[in-house]
Amino acid sequence: MRLVIARCSVDYAGRLTAHLPLATRLLLVKADGSVLVHSDGGSYKPLNWMSPPARLTFSVPEEDAREIGVTQTWTVQHTKTDDRLIVSIHEVLHDSEHELGVDPGLVKDGVEAHLQKLLAEHITTLGDGYRLVRREYMTAIGPVDILARDGAGSAVAIEIKRRGEIDGVEQLTRYLELMNRDPLLAPVTGVFAAQEIKPQARTLASDRGIRCVVLDYDALRGIDDVDSRLF
Repeated sequence: MRLVIARCSVDYAGRLTAHLPLATRLLLVKADGSVLVHSDGGSYKPLNWMSPPARLTFSVPEEDAREIGVTQTWTVQHTKTDDRLIVSIHEVLHDSEHELGVDPGLVKDGVEAHLQKLLAEHITTLGDGYRLVRREYMTAIGPVDILARDGAGSAVAIEIKRRGEIDGVEQLTRYLELMNRDPLLAPVTGVFAAQEIKPQARTLASDRGIRCVVLDYDALRGIDDVDSRLF
């Protein structure tokens, strides 16, 4: 990511037009091709921006622009439309580049790690006689969230998501195919557990013999107020 603090004016041309007069601003140039123009206010929202796919080019300003103090012109051209973000740089106060790497994503209370821990502690939520074998059971293609045994002693692979979608069912399917090759585990059945399960994911899971379970996070944490329920 490139961070530039500069005195600049900004023009957007294309399906709409907009103008930001000369002021000191933060320019963010991201690896995905987006360019964002920020002020020292307005919370997280940029004043103007160009979304990817886009191409950033630098050029020497025209003579009339140089006469009013423009030292460099940035043109951010969207590759699929005629939209352009034109940044007229008057003075650069700071310019740095930083390699951020792959972002792990936002971790929120109640997501997979918390649900996994709570479900492991209350494994009988899935049924009488269930017992925990281990969390993060490693396979050759990655860890299964929970390996358990049901009341009959059969192995159960449990995949946990905050929001259950088709990708999660596909992931569990791959784990089951691999685990059922292990004579010490087979037969292994699957449970797809989430706080919310999309209808398409439920249909696919049912077609593949995978049981779906909707998790109540508050109930797992022991703060479900049964007295205030209507039913």
